[in-house]
Amino acid sequence: MNDHQTNRNLFLAIGCLTTSALLFSVMGICIRYASHTVDNYTIVFFRNVVGLILFLPFIFKQGMGFVKTEKLWMHTWRSIVGLAAMYGFFYAIAHLKLSNAMVFTYSSPIFIPLIAWLFLKEKITRSMLCAATLGFIGVFCVAKPDQGLLNWISVVGIASSLLASMAFVTVRALTKTEPPERIVFYFCFIGSLLSIIPMFWVWRPYHLQELVFLISAGILANISQIFMSHAYRLAPAGQIAPVNYMAIIFAGIWGFLLWKEVPDFYSVIGFGFILLAIILCSPLTQRQKKMLQS
Repeated sequence: MNDHQTNRNLFLAIGCLTTSALLFSVMGICIRYASHTVDNYTIVFFRNVVGLILFLPFIFKQGMGFVKTEKLWMHTWRSIVGLAAMYGFFYAIAHLKLSNAMVFTYSSPIFIPLIAWLFLKEKITRSMLCAATLGFIGVFCVAKPDQGLLNWISVVGIASSLLASMAFVTVRALTKTEPPERIVFYFCFIGSLLSIIPMFWVWRPYHLQELVFLISAGILANISQIFMSHAYRLAPAGQIAPVNYMAIIFAGIWGFLLWKEVPDFYSVIGFGFILLAIILCSPLTQRQKKMLQS
């Protein structure tokens, strides 16, 4: 693959991941509103079941050959860690400011280069390490210790971030042989089987408004997943992962527009570090660096 094609793939990957982050932030709005009256188990269950239902027409059209895979154990692992991360993330959305919840969830790029190096043997460059470091500083500035970085809710958020990074890296490995649609399908299918278990204790009739938020969250989440899977198919996980931080920016905008959440000085500084981390991994920066070295 030549440099032009590589840069083109990077641009496309960053565009897909940015779109994924935007849709994910809108999903966060739906979850925040739903969580006012609906428990966390129900939100996670609907998110998975709605995604599974969306795939039924696609499976009928493609045939059962679409679901055949030799990577069932990898799909299962990705689903388990992804589902655990989802429980933690949705809980954080319900109990923290939307932007802070996104900060914890999207701090996963801090862990991704290391996990990609350990499991996929992907090379870690100096710019990737710098981007991850700057991203961590940005996360720390946005979610300051006196605003909940060290309390138990935030521990749940950080744990979900670590689990999410494992899921992202597994997605990267799966995309070498599996189409994005199949990856998302298995996540919804296995996630539905696991998340239905708590529903035997918490199920109740739901109001129309609750169903609108729950179903919308499921639809947005699955479209976001497809964009994310395409992004990781086009470029290495460690190289584009900091783009995930855009969800924090989007969440900050929604928080201001819907709940009058105004970022303070340190949060603005944090956003600056996060954007700098994104710029470091952009194709323009990578290309200019290669030109200077040659």
